[in-house]
Amino acid sequence: MADTAFGELAVGDKRDALALAATRGDHLAHLLEKDVWIVEVLKILIEAPFGSHLIFKGGTSLAKVWRAIRRFSEDIDITYDIRAFAPDLVGDGEETLPPNRSQEQRWTKTIRRRLAEWVRDEAASTVHAGLARDGFPATVRAKGERLYVAYDPAFKGYGFVRPEVMVDFGARSTGEPCQTRTVECDAAAFLPNLSFPTARPLVMLAERTFWEKATAMHVFCVRQRGRGERLSRHWHDLVRLDDAGVAETAIADRALGLAVARHKGVFFREKDASGSWIDYEAAVAGDLRLIPEGPALDTLSNDYNDMLTYGVLLGDDEPFSTVIARCADIEEKANRLIALTPGRE
Repeated sequence: MADTAFGELAVGDKRDALALAATRGDHLAHLLEKDVWIVEVLKILIEAPFGSHLIFKGGTSLAKVWRAIRRFSEDIDITYDIRAFAPDLVGDGEETLPPNRSQEQRWTKTIRRRLAEWVRDEAASTVHAGLARDGFPATVRAKGERLYVAYDPAFKGYGFVRPEVMVDFGARSTGEPCQTRTVECDAAAFLPNLSFPTARPLVMLAERTFWEKATAMHVFCVRQRGRGERLSRHWHDLVRLDDAGVAETAIADRALGLAVARHKGVFFREKDASGSWIDYEAAVAGDLRLIPEGPALDTLSNDYNDMLTYGVLLGDDEPFSTVIARCADIEEKANRLIALTPGRE
């Protein structure tokens, strides 16, 4: 039975413990260290008075909750339910989207200002106090809608992965569908005599995350420009979601795909390479593009090779060409199945 809290250990003992866990699993020791910090920060946020309104989402949720991907996901993505964060904007109705473009601009401006203030005034102080209480001294700083927790690493050679946990907040969605799930540290399975942080957040379902990622990839492809740093993970994740059967379930859920498309079409409008507004609803209704061309493809390839070099993929070391071929199959399957779905408008 675990009787010693990891946070109570001396630095050297923490290093020795994680080094031992690394020999028993397939994670590098410094990745196990950062994973502990991720769970600790998440735990503090979820246990706070506002925690019941936070929804954990993104790649880290796919890895640590749904076990759909095996790569190491290094940041925390959080949605603060818009109904709790901005009830004066949303009102009492079921619709959580602004009725027109003018209102969207007002909602976005108001929410982004409030969220930056909340991250600075509430989230940062809550996390700082919780870390100090639990034996995890760190530097906590707020920058806009993001929170950064920088810690002194016990290991060298972090490289591609930084010794810093970034929490990326948003507050323009409900985060639904979601479920309450347990999040544990990866090292805990190998060190039963130590007590590690655990969290019980609301977690966005993997099917919605599929559409969140697929539509982001679609934007990258049709814009034919933009940064590619740390974006190739979306292509890797989509393949793993397909392996897990999540892609098929998500594609079959027309209502979910349309909900994501409508939300992005209102709050995250983007233009394609020709200067036209991207039609998200068309993308989820049979016109999805997942394969970029030219320099954009090369940019993703270089980024993917960095993940391979630094051990982020945890043994999933298939070449980028295979990932792209698999995504081409997913694109074809999604567009074909959606086109064949009865009642498609």
